[in-house]
Amino acid sequence: MLSTYDNASGLASWNGIEAAAPQARLQLRRITARAAADFESVFAMVSKEKIDGLLILNDPRLVAARNRLAELALRTRVPTMFEEWRFVEAGGLLAYGPSYPEIFRSAARYVDKILKGAKPADLPIEQPTKFELVINLKTAKALGLTIPPSLLQRADQVIE
Repeated sequence: MLSTYDNASGLASWNGIEAAAPQARLQLRRITARAAADFESVFAMVSKEKIDGLLILNDPRLVAARNRLAELALRTRVPTMFEEWRFVEAGGLLAYGPSYPEIFRSAARYVDKILKGAKPADLPIEQPTKFELVINLKTAKALGLTIPPSLLQRADQVIE
């Protein structure tokens, strides 16, 4: 897992991934890039150590660097998974994460309730309920990977 800094959201993501890893028979390693200058060395290390894949978290600095991250992943032949579709459009392998249009609709409903007098503290916390899977077949082919048909059928978007 790659993140750029330790914040509550990043730590919560890590804790959830760490808890699920044994069931999926995955060994995890957390990698933090403090700045964009670290990206090259992170991918070189991941490639050198023959790590099977990299999950790149959705934090602002990484979203801004998505084109560079996708290029490094392809150049070093590291399969990458992201939380947001924009990374896959930039050339990343696949993304699975909450539907941002649905999150924005939910936020609009909250704003509407607050403008009609609801107290924010009285509104329940909501978790995303709709998630999207986006797969880049061009990147999969470049990495020599075959995406199973069952996964392609579940995808919300396939980039060819």
